[in-house]
Amino acid sequence: MKLTLIGNGIMAQSLARGLIKNHEVEIIGRDENNLKAIQEKIPEIRIKTLDDQENIQGKNILICVKPYALQSVSARLTGEANILLSILAGTTLDSLKKQIKSKYYVRTMPNIAASVQNSMTTVTGDNEAKNIALDICSSIGKTLWVNTENQLDIATAIAGSGPAFLALIAEAISDGAVNAGLERHLSRQLVQGLFSGTASLLEQSHPAIIKDSVMSPGGTTAAGYAKLEEGAVRDSMIKAIGAAYSKAVELGKK
Repeated sequence: MKLTLIGNGIMAQSLARGLIKNHEVEIIGRDENNLKAIQEKIPEIRIKTLDDQENIQGKNILICVKPYALQSVSARLTGEANILLSILAGTTLDSLKKQIKSKYYVRTMPNIAASVQNSMTTVTGDNEAKNIALDICSSIGKTLWVNTENQLDIATAIAGSGPAFLALIAEAISDGAVNAGLERHLSRQLVQGLFSGTASLLEQSHPAIIKDSVMSPGGTTAAGYAKLEEGAVRDSMIKAIGAAYSKAVELGKK
């Protein structure tokens, strides 16, 4: 399948790296130098500078620009796309329909793990396009179809913003090990293995069960866990998800 990505930012590049495994990919952007740099990194893709008038007739489009740039970019697009997939946080289907012509509209929320085909991508939109949208997104990792845009906005806080939250935790654990006396390169390897192994466990067990299976009475885990509770880590994570969701809703109103 031929896919046209409009936008040349980090997410567009991450998507392109994953999508080229199964699709023919074209990236259209406004920064010619940046586009050439991307093609050097990903020679399999085609690049094109966004002209004053870009015909998207019959194309399968992934719109990957920043939400604030949608209006200026959409003004340059002519014709009717076959399917429009948007990764724009908070930008509603109704807003997309008013600005870009397409037979079908779908909102998605992938994350940067798309570059290694391990994104957790949430999808919603026109039911007629459900299968094709899931097929496209499944080539960059796991997919989850939700029934409402509000559910997608909540999922944005997890699947979209989540990698940054988990990266903070990973960095903090590594810093803790270094502070205790372990060399940085060793702590990083341990953290990488920790996250990979825990991800596998989460596919089989509830988080509480994993926690309880590790935390023996009066042991090292219990001592460390008490400090996490003292620092309100659980409360902070809940608030972080709420704040990210609220921002997604706010962006949708602009």
